[in-house]
Amino acid sequence: MSRVIPLVPAQSRVPKPDWLKVRAPGSPSYLRLKGLMRELHLHTVCEEARCPNIGECWHHGTATFMILGEVCTRACSYCAVAHGRPAAVDAAEPERVAHAIHTLGLNYVVITSVDRDDLSDGGASIFAQTILETRARLPECRIEVLIPDFQGNEDAHHAVLNAGPDILNHNTDTVPRL
Repeated sequence: MSRVIPLVPAQSRVPKPDWLKVRAPGSPSYLRLKGLMRELHLHTVCEEARCPNIGECWHHGTATFMILGEVCTRACSYCAVAHGRPAAVDAAEPERVAHAIHTLGLNYVVITSVDRDDLSDGGASIFAQTILETRARLPECRIEVLIPDFQGNEDAHHAVLNAGPDILNHNTDTVPRL
C-alpha cells in the first residue's frame, strides 16, 4: 500500500533585491556605445561572452574591447566566445579601437582578445599596435591589457610589454587540483 503525501500550497517567494536584478539594456549611453562598436566593426568581450551586466557597464560608458576578431582558436568549455577558424587579422583594428577609446573619452580601458594560436606571435603585435595607437590619441588614458598566454612565446610577451601598457594582466584558468 502506497502512502499518500498531501499536497502543500507553495509559499509565495520573497522578491529578489533590486541590486541583484539585471535590467534589459537600452539606455542612451548603451545605444551610443553599441552604435559606435557596430560603426567601427569592433568586438567586446561583453557581447561575445554574453555578459549579463552589459546593460549596466555600457550605460556607464565602459566596455572591454576584444581584439583579433570574435572567433577563438581554442574551445574552452567554460567560455561562451565562439571558437573555430578565425578570419584574417585586421591590420586597421588597432586604429579603430584607439578611435573608439578617444571618442568615448575613456580614462581607463581594458583590452583583451581571443586566443590566436594560428598566428606566430599569438597576436602580440596587434596588442602592441593598439596600445601605441591609443597612447597617440589619448596619452592620459590608462591601459590594461588582458593577454592570452601566447603559448609561452617570450618575444610575444616582450612585444606587448615594450608597447607600455599600464597593467599587464592574464586570466589563469585551471582545475582546482593544480
